[in-house]
Amino acid sequence: MNEALTWILELIQSVDPVLRTALTGVAVLLETSVLVGLIVPGDTVVIVSSTAVDGPVQYFSLVAVIVVGALCGESIGFALGRYFGPRIRASRLGARIGERNWVRAENYLARRGGIAVFISRFLPVLHSLIPLTVGMSGMRYRTFVAWTIPACILWAFAYVSVGSAAAGSYRELSDQLHWAGYVFVGIVAVFVVLVFVVKKVLQHLEERYMAAREAPATENGARKP
Repeated sequence: MNEALTWILELIQSVDPVLRTALTGVAVLLETSVLVGLIVPGDTVVIVSSTAVDGPVQYFSLVAVIVVGALCGESIGFALGRYFGPRIRASRLGARIGERNWVRAENYLARRGGIAVFISRFLPVLHSLIPLTVGMSGMRYRTFVAWTIPACILWAFAYVSVGSAAAGSYRELSDQLHWAGYVFVGIVAVFVVLVFVVKKVLQHLEERYMAAREAPATENGARKP
């Protein structure tokens, strides 16, 4: 197992750090701006990229680029929602997303306002739909950004820290322990399970707002759709 894992990690690390970091930022940007995240989750891209982190400079550079990419992507999603939201919703892509998901996003935003923007960063599907939905609502851009910045920062630090820590631990132990690969897999697996549980708990707690048949009045700058 060590040999295969070493080969994979070395392959990722062989990519020029600047190029690797830039590609990660672009991937994160695309996932929230054009709904790519519904197909290839940004979580996966960030974890893979962070396994190649070598030193504090690369660590903080990757975090910074991910945060900027996420903010740019969500800002683009906001603009698309503001100017083309109804057309996107009525398009073939909007139909594939499903009317139920659109309604859930609208209800959630209308009832929770800025809190929905923050929490949606950590919820599947909604983290790609909320920026578009916010753009179609009455929420101001600065209100949207004020809620999404801390969520993006927290998300970036969490994923980069786990990916780099898992790979770093493996590299330190691989020459001493033949089962070092399991340490890497174990760290990532525990994190993935923890993230899954947290997402499920958040989704369960917020379900009553998403599933509401009628979204009440505005809250924190969002209006009833």
